[in-house]
Amino acid sequence: MALQGPIPVTFAQVFPHGCYVVGEVEAVKDFDASTNGRFVQSRDKSTGELVWQVAVMDADPTVKPGQKTVAVKILAPLQPVPPAPMPGLPFTPVEFDHVTATPYVNGAGRLAYSIKVREMRAPRTGPVASAPAPAKHTSTAGKDVA
Repeated sequence: MALQGPIPVTFAQVFPHGCYVVGEVEAVKDFDASTNGRFVQSRDKSTGELVWQVAVMDADPTVKPGQKTVAVKILAPLQPVPPAPMPGLPFTPVEFDHVTATPYVNGAGRLAYSIKVREMRAPRTGPVASAPAPAKHTSTAGKDVA
């Protein structure tokens, strides 16, 4: 099969209406390597880079309330810093570059996606090249991240 591992996608395919940072950037724990009292940060299996995580709110008005907040994993050697807050907005808009999606079946037996990125930045201003709209799935776990 030609598709193996993470599937490259665009930011616009995953978050066509944008997204907002709603949590802190945190190191992801490697549960296998960590021991009682000793934290070991997770590394990406493919690249060996450190894995960080940030909670974002999907701005898509059609997403169910329970699925609006998703975790995005960031592969980076140092802890990424979110963009500066924008005056007058309760949440900070953010965009990601070098996005991949890895489908998996979650604990409830539904299709979900692990979203990994390489860069986090402030949204670009001006016209953005539009991507084709993502296919609508009947899965209720559209962007669930493990």
